[in-house]
Amino acid sequence: MSDEEKEPRHPGTGARLGLGGALSGLLAGFAALAVAELVAAAVRPQAGPVVAVGGAAIDRTPIAVKDWAIRNFGTNDKLILQLGILAVLALFALALGVFALRHRRTGAAGVLVFGAVGAAAATSRPDSTSVTDALPSVLGAIVGAALLYVLVGRLLAPLPDAPEAPEAPGAAPRGPGEGWDRRGFVIAATATAAASAGAGVLGRVLNGSSGQEAVASRKNIDLPPPDSRAPAVPRGARVRAADVSPFITPNGDFYRVDTALVVPKVDATAWRLRIHGEGVTREKTLTFDDLLRRELIERDITLTCVSNEVGGPYVGNARWIGVRFDDLLKECGVRPPSAGGPADQLVARSVDGMTIGSPVEEVMDGRDAMLAVGMNGRPLPFDHGFPVRMLVPGLYGYVSACKWIEDIELTTFDAYDSYWVKRDWAREAPIKTQSGIDTPKPFARPKAGTVMVAGVAWAQHRGIDKIEVRVDDGPWQGATLAAEDSRDTWRQWSYAWQAAKGGHTLTVRATDRTGEVQTEKRTRTVPDGASGWHSVVVTVE
Repeated sequence: MSDEEKEPRHPGTGARLGLGGALSGLLAGFAALAVAELVAAAVRPQAGPVVAVGGAAIDRTPIAVKDWAIRNFGTNDKLILQLGILAVLALFALALGVFALRHRRTGAAGVLVFGAVGAAAATSRPDSTSVTDALPSVLGAIVGAALLYVLVGRLLAPLPDAPEAPEAPGAAPRGPGEGWDRRGFVIAATATAAASAGAGVLGRVLNGSSGQEAVASRKNIDLPPPDSRAPAVPRGARVRAADVSPFITPNGDFYRVDTALVVPKVDATAWRLRIHGEGVTREKTLTFDDLLRRELIERDITLTCVSNEVGGPYVGNARWIGVRFDDLLKECGVRPPSAGGPADQLVARSVDGMTIGSPVEEVMDGRDAMLAVGMNGRPLPFDHGFPVRMLVPGLYGYVSACKWIEDIELTTFDAYDSYWVKRDWAREAPIKTQSGIDTPKPFARPKAGTVMVAGVAWAQHRGIDKIEVRVDDGPWQGATLAAEDSRDTWRQWSYAWQAAKGGHTLTVRATDRTGEVQTEKRTRTVPDGASGWHSVVVTVE
């Protein structure tokens, strides 16, 4: 190590030099991320360091923390995660910049830690197929390290030769940091910031356009009329009450819970689905057009996320179009365990590496399990699995609703644990009977008199038989059920409450078609879904 490496020209950085070093580190980190973003556009968006590290963080985050994030941030949890990663990187870059004032080469080399972490995360992702995924992080870190070395060099460089005025007798000697080349540093810093911003913007634009083939393929899809249409929604399926969830959830309002920081954009013309594994006597590889040429069914099905707390928002109802899943499996020679089939688990794999394990018995028991291609009359949105996703009514999404599906393997639960099972969620997860109050809202202040209490209840593939409402600790009162569309959809309900002034607690519970009454026992979402009665507190004026 040279003397220059051990000690900078100016002993002690001083406040202004310290700020300059911190700014140098921040600019170098910004440049590293901007270059990585630009290179990721040439490799694939998922190889960018923030996305790759974020995905790795999601995989390794304890279930309790994930549950807390979804509960508190909802569908913004991914944005919060990425902002957190950027904040940590910024602090690390600031510290490196200050450190580099004393140890210039070591500090600059420290930027390469960015690259090492990002490269390791990118190449270890389940959807990574090439070492080229490491390139964005590596090249970005190299550029960042070089820039930090240059910027700190400008801070430590002496002023250009110029006649110096003699110091006055008795004047204090020149303090630390008073002789650095401010002009040279400002020019270098400004150039770095401008170039980095340009690279970042260009990378964003290119990454945004990387899925244009997929966008075009979706735009060109004309879904054929389904061979088996869904019955018209009964006129009485909607209650007359404000603020109740619409019976059919618009695509833009449908909840989204998954681990993808970058939504996969898959070209339908290039998409393929392979079906293979134990008990498959005739393997199949299907194209999107193959599916459209098959018999299509249209069904109203309510989906629920296992992360949905009691009274939570992660439930929605849509009209889906797809291919019957059991027919497809039977053509491949698959038999359910009850008929002697060797496989009891169907593992669906997504293009982003996600694995979803579904019970073969339920997929093939005659319910309207499907490979969906359409949602509310249009091709699936990218957020919801375009071009093809799985749906199995009556099972929570984490064991039934693989999005962006590309592979189906028949195996056993003993032989393979899917993504969520490895993280302590239950292997099999039938949806629990649930109900919620949509109106009045918590802490509402309705006027005394008749107050309409209303909401939705669901017990997919069993159906809702009865809804009861309780005011404070009074007796349970029967609510009015809206007409049922099908046992696979939620059901709206209403109750005309004669409200007296004061504070009150409203509670709802449901009974499904099997006679099971929704349990009062409160449980959290792990391992197989939340349970308990939903209540709201209001003040009647």
